[in-house]
Amino acid sequence: MKGRWDKTALGKQVAALTVLITVSVFVVAPYGWMLLTSFKSTREIMQNPGKLLPIDWTWSGYVTVVTKSPFFSWLVNSAIVSITVTVAVVFTSTLAGYVFSKFKFKGKTALFWLLLATMMVPYQIMMIPQFLIINEIRIYDTLWALIVPELVTAFGIYLCRQFCDDIPDSLCEAAVIDGAGPFKIYRMIMLPLLKPCIGALSIFTFLGIWNEYLKPLIMLNEVKRMTLPLALAFFSDAHTRDIGAIMSASALIMLPATALLLVLQKQFIKGIAITGIK
Repeated sequence: MKGRWDKTALGKQVAALTVLITVSVFVVAPYGWMLLTSFKSTREIMQNPGKLLPIDWTWSGYVTVVTKSPFFSWLVNSAIVSITVTVAVVFTSTLAGYVFSKFKFKGKTALFWLLLATMMVPYQIMMIPQFLIINEIRIYDTLWALIVPELVTAFGIYLCRQFCDDIPDSLCEAAVIDGAGPFKIYRMIMLPLLKPCIGALSIFTFLGIWNEYLKPLIMLNEVKRMTLPLALAFFSDAHTRDIGAIMSASALIMLPATALLLVLQKQFIKGIAITGIK
């Protein structure tokens, strides 16, 4: 009986491993193809479209991206917007989540549900009003036009509030007895316990802003102020026939996001796991 159970468990593990490997291949394959194609010349790509590995490895695509476009200016713009928004969202979300979870005030439930309702509104509906407001306060065609509307997110507040609900109230009560105020409790108790949540929220926010295309397209006009996704479209139009350069630009855009995910993968996985349990 035990041997049969061991064989059944082993069979399930092999099947699960096979499924995971298959899914991983499908997920990683496009990125690997893009990376390998970036080391090919346009001529080789056109002549051997079905060949995966480059015949003649070349850096010409990367040289074209760096020398024939303000790529580093676009990189700096994306980094400024993504990092600023991520830090601001983590601060506002953890603080608001702490308030909604541990404080009692009139209208708290109604205000929280109203906040969640904003998540159901597509951006296309808010696009024109947001553009008019940005233009009215005279930050159109600046990086502030991408930063200011993203400083507070309903999703971040909701996620942090769910995590704060699992933190025992007794910890806050003990801190109050010891003379700690609300901000000290937030800084000394809440933030350390919210590390998995902060890791997951940081990755979600950073990747969302880093890959955003529609908002920069609406809010920015000057080429030098472009972010990388918008600049990639501009680069594709300017170098339509240079497929190697386009793949090189795409690979460079993916590197920072990939690095962030690798650095914060433990916090990300733990945050997603806890969120799933909830």
